[in-house]
Amino acid sequence: MKAEIISIGTELLLGEITDTNSAYLASQLPLLGLDLHYISTVGDNQQRLVDTLRQAWQRSDVIIATGGLGPTQDDITREAIAELLDEEITIDSDLVKKFEELFKHYKIDMPRSNIKQAGVIPSAQIISNPRGTAPGWWIERDNRILITMPGPPREMQSMWTNELLPKLQQRMQGTVILSKTLKTFGLTEATVDELVSPFLSATNPTLATYAKLDGIHLRITAKASAMSEAQELIAQREGEIRAILDDHAWGVDSDSLESIIGTLLTAKGLTLASMESYTGGLLANIITNVPGSSDYFRGGLIAYTDEARAAFEFDVQLFSQYGAVSPETAEAMATTARDKLAADIGVGLTGVTGPTEVEGKPIGTIFIGIDDGQRKQSFARDYPGNRLQVKQRAVTSALFELRRILL
Repeated sequence: MKAEIISIGTELLLGEITDTNSAYLASQLPLLGLDLHYISTVGDNQQRLVDTLRQAWQRSDVIIATGGLGPTQDDITREAIAELLDEEITIDSDLVKKFEELFKHYKIDMPRSNIKQAGVIPSAQIISNPRGTAPGWWIERDNRILITMPGPPREMQSMWTNELLPKLQQRMQGTVILSKTLKTFGLTEATVDELVSPFLSATNPTLATYAKLDGIHLRITAKASAMSEAQELIAQREGEIRAILDDHAWGVDSDSLESIIGTLLTAKGLTLASMESYTGGLLANIITNVPGSSDYFRGGLIAYTDEARAAFEFDVQLFSQYGAVSPETAEAMATTARDKLAADIGVGLTGVTGPTEVEGKPIGTIFIGIDDGQRKQSFARDYPGNRLQVKQRAVTSALFELRRILL
């Protein structure tokens, strides 16, 4: 069955709000065996919304609309659907009573405009919204399903999970579409594409590649009559891809390098410290995004200036001998972090983020130093991008190399 998502709201077209609802729903539909063919965004204009709904009605079996269910004049989703289906909106008195009780509970006078949200058409079944005042609609007509949900993500996701997903699961039986994302680092998108090219033309499972800041992601998608069959198809293809990409494949789905590092450090009973110059503490920030990181991360030193480096008793003579941006300096920074914070492993980061070259080295040059107490290692990388992108890629590269060492 063909599915379509319609996001409603002028604020989306103006870029004031990012459409996270469509991304969330797009990840949910494959679990139902629904093929998502279209995503549309339309502003708060009734005629344009009717036109968009009519086009969806002509080409899709399941239509999911989010937004435009509020109490204000520019919330016109109900009116547009009523016009599309040539039905009349009436006020549901039971819903009005529920609204009044809700506002009374919070000791707020209910604005008369909220009564608008109690509007319903004959074809619509009301879907409750425990996190707001905007109920959704479930409409079945002409062998199609039309669903409306509120725009606020918190309300939408709750309604989807608790009300609509179970309802759709009862209707959509016989096909499961399952996806898994394999994450890689250290190879260009073109290289990955060439290495896995035999699988890119396959129809089941399919394979697609995506360039991300933390590497190249490969999405494997399988379609089957049962979940176990889809999982088996994905597992087989994943194994084939891993055999080709070797240790460049570092995680799947929601895995992050920082969480993997945390798991490895905890399992080995090791602690970590960092010293950064041009990344300004970004590595330490990323590491501490993981809950429980205080168990293994001793802290980070930000040596952004000569004064800071002197305060940390860093051997500044290394600069005159090797330069501030060099493998030797990166290794020495790692050792300083390890010694000063009494950690098992130290990581040092230095490089050039711009706007000009440093010591004859171009923008995007980075050096990573790692001292694990047994030996010191350095890694040189060169990344394109703006200042923030270079910093982010440097941190990812440092975590990736640290993962290799820990493994």
